[in-house]
Amino acid sequence: MTSAPTDRTTLPVDGVLFDVDDTLVDTREAFGRAIEAAAHVWLPGLPEERYPDALVMWRTDPSGHYRAYTRGEIDFETQRMRRANELQVAFGGDPLDHAGYAAWRTLFWDTFEASWRAHTDARVTIDALRAHGLRVGALTNAAVALQEDKLARSHLADVPVLVGLDTLGFGKPDVRVFHEACRRLGTEPTRTVYVGDELDIDAVAAVAAGLVGVWLDRTGARGLDADGWPAGVRVIERLDELSMVLGLPTAVSPPARTGR
Repeated sequence: MTSAPTDRTTLPVDGVLFDVDDTLVDTREAFGRAIEAAAHVWLPGLPEERYPDALVMWRTDPSGHYRAYTRGEIDFETQRMRRANELQVAFGGDPLDHAGYAAWRTLFWDTFEASWRAHTDARVTIDALRAHGLRVGALTNAAVALQEDKLARSHLADVPVLVGLDTLGFGKPDVRVFHEACRRLGTEPTRTVYVGDELDIDAVAAVAAGLVGVWLDRTGARGLDADGWPAGVRVIERLDELSMVLGLPTAVSPPARTGR
């Protein structure tokens, strides 16, 4: 576990809300496979050793198109086409017109969808929380139907997607989405934990909304020094460490995935 603040005493918690992508579902792996498939066709001159660089650009979205989508400023396909074309330009490909993008999108999405898998620590953690009487749900910055399908294909269909981007028309870090998710979960914000893989829009935003914010830093590579953690944020590197943070018996799960 990272050297970050934790509270080993039992927290007064009634429920836990999870992010979906890269928290419950291994979206990074799925995106990696989708980027590889698209690059084979639309970036034929790109060496395979550069595919990880393309994945980093896709996931970091340096121009902020996805976050503009979460703020309701552009639609889903607009943000995705812009990101696809930024990849094309950055890695030596030709720009995609609408017909080209349609073909790109089909290959990318079919590969992405076929690659959805739950993280190995997701199932055991959810079961452990429920065994201790806690309510469990998901709050996500993607459409509800998409995330329900993703969880179902990942064998996590029993985790209800309580709030998505289309629920209120905007997403995290707005405090209102956290409060709405708590309302639907049937818990008070102060007695609800939110767990997500992004420090700012997940853990910090949850704390700002009055929840217990937990940052899931799976790589351990983005860690700050002990004096640099935002106030109130707890940090774990695996979901099965959540039980310790809550003061519950620690769940045991299979070893973490380390490759493809």
